Amino acid sequence: MQNSKSMRPFLLRWLFTTIAVFVATKLTGISYSSLYALVAAALFLGILNAFVRPVLLLLSIPFILVTMGIFIFVLNALLLGFVGLIIPGFSVPSFTSAFFGSIVVSIVSWVLSCIFKTSDGKIHVLTHHGQIASESMKQAQAKVVE
Repeated sequence: MQNSKSMRPFLLRWLFTTIAVFVATKLTGISYSSLYALVAAALFLGILNAFVRPVLLLLSIPFILVTMGIFIFVLNALLLGFVGLIIPGFSVPSFTSAFFGSIVVSIVSWVLSCIFKTSDGKIHVLTHHGQIASESMKQAQAKVVE
């Protein structure tokens, strides 16, 4: 039972990445031949982002600093292009498609992560009501010191 609970955040993040890659295929020149290729590409992209991307970011700090962060988009595009080379049925035809596709994947993943909280393996729709309620409680318990 404990293993299934620890797998939920991973599976939800994989689902979010799959949705993000799907959106990128609709907006850029990236294509896939089957649902299997799409899901495999999202899984491989997630693995690359977890293990390879931090090393690439560390090695390219000078380029990132000189370009004020724009080089991160280039690294993301290279990783997405690499996924297109490795996964059969998933095609990234050009660097331009990879560049804009990586931006779309980043934005969609970020939006989904902002909307849904997944750290405990459960989906929670985030609202500001809890924040407002906790701020009201802090104000109600505050003491004035002169």
